[in-house]
Amino acid sequence: MHYKLNDMAGKEILPGLIGRFVHSDSMTVAYWSFEPEVSLPEHSHEHEQIVNVIEGTFELTVAGEVHRLEPGAVVVLPPNVSHSGRSITRCRIIDVFHPVRDDFK
Repeated sequence: MHYKLNDMAGKEILPGLIGRFVHSDSMTVAYWSFEPEVSLPEHSHEHEQIVNVIEGTFELTVAGEVHRLEPGAVVVLPPNVSHSGRSITRCRIIDVFHPVRDDFK
């Protein structure tokens, strides 16, 4: 499959948070655009997740530990670990999830 990210419709997950999603048979890649000061509530999921900060400053809290992430930061989250986040500035983040995130389809 071939995709053009700019041609894909975004899905507003929360006010100020738009996601675009590409799914394979075994994983989901999420392309996020955050406005400043968007908060993600604490949550966990069965999916392994790799967070890649492309642009901006993002505060990620993992199991109670706060990490300030800037471009080039990569964080690997194991399944079922509680985490939350907050965009400090406008951000672009790419997340990879395994297995597929059916809730993002």
